[in-house]
Amino acid sequence: MIRLSPASLPPRTARVVSLFLAVAGIACLVWGWHSHRSAPPPQPPRAESLPRQPDAEAGSRPGPSPLPESEPLRVRIPRTGVDAPLMRLGLDRDRRLDVPPPTDRNLAGWYKDGVTPGDTGTALITGHVDTKTGPAVFYSLGALKQGDTIRVVRKDGRTAVFTVYAVEVFSGTDFPDEKVYGASARPELRVLTCGGGYDRARHEYLGNVVVFARMSAIA
Repeated sequence: MIRLSPASLPPRTARVVSLFLAVAGIACLVWGWHSHRSAPPPQPPRAESLPRQPDAEAGSRPGPSPLPESEPLRVRIPRTGVDAPLMRLGLDRDRRLDVPPPTDRNLAGWYKDGVTPGDTGTALITGHVDTKTGPAVFYSLGALKQGDTIRVVRKDGRTAVFTVYAVEVFSGTDFPDEKVYGASARPELRVLTCGGGYDRARHEYLGNVVVFARMSAIA
């Protein structure tokens, strides 16, 4: 299980949403399956945890023009075989981002009060790494590498294609809100799940895997 509660989530373009939340990062609780398995979910290798600046990496090549707002319907990640529907995620009574229900292991969610993937700004997708019945939608998120693609199918019939430029692991007690959720002048995407080691005594992950990607094509 994951619980996302950053100090400031990316607001929807042209509609500023001020969020004052108590705890930064993602508090990761596990439903029990982790303690019975022998191998943890993959974590990014050291080379993948050194983010490149997207502007510098792209050089002078212009990216595709931002898309208008349109609800995302599915997320597809070819390297890990993810092909999952997306549900809307809002804030719970504690002003934390809610999570997809653990009854569906192949379900992710997007922050509905942020920008939609493909629009200008930083869009956010999150999902479970595992549940009490086994691996979940983002179990292999840490295996992504620079240059991999993430495809987000939108309600308007277009697919926003994002290219990964960094994969990082952050401690749950020292989560860099601005680095992860900060505003962007181009269409960016963050995909998050639990990771960074596991505390068997408390049955919880110690941190978060975060994938940084920018829109590189429209299909």
